[in-house]
Amino acid sequence: MWQIECMKCVYVITHPEATHHIDGLVGGWYDSELTDQGRRDADAIAVRLHELIPPTTVPVLHTSDLKRAAQTARPIADRFGVEPIRVPDLREKSYGVAGGRPQKWLDARFVPPPRVGERMAHDEGIEGAETKLEWVSRVYRAVDRITADSATHRIIVTHGGSLSWVIAAWQGLPISACAYASFRAGPGSITVLREDAYFHNRTVHTLGDSSHLLN
Repeated sequence: MWQIECMKCVYVITHPEATHHIDGLVGGWYDSELTDQGRRDADAIAVRLHELIPPTTVPVLHTSDLKRAAQTARPIADRFGVEPIRVPDLREKSYGVAGGRPQKWLDARFVPPPRVGERMAHDEGIEGAETKLEWVSRVYRAVDRITADSATHRIIVTHGGSLSWVIAAWQGLPISACAYASFRAGPGSITVLREDAYFHNRTVHTLGDSSHLLN
């Protein structure tokens, strides 16, 4: 029987609670910061990652450059003794002029994609907002760059929406599949992706684990 060992592991982190969450504002590229609870949760994420990653391993750490993600990456970087690499393409979707406005403002103007038909280049009706195709394409570019080296353990700090495209890109799904694909995970979660050393299959081992978060 084959012994399937992990050859590569990717730990995808969604930033925890940020100010736009509690203020009811649209996130996207709006540069909100972690709340006090979010900072405590970021510390808990770092502790959990230290438990998951083999003690002799130094992971490569990449993060979105928005404050709430970079602040999440900081305790992880300190615990592992590494410097985070900031990757703007890991940002959340841009909602254009809606960023930082009340969520109700966006909800009243947002045009959802059709159930069938053109979903990727669909115009959501918000000035300056990215289409889904633009959003997915840049996250795919980020994952291509991040995974180009020979590192066996990587940590990626991103956002709840962009998490889906990190997973899809890592699994090698065509961009067109993202018209419907979605992976859901809450704030402050850890998703573990694994590539085995025999078949080189890429598995979503753990999706959106939040058991490490403090109450």
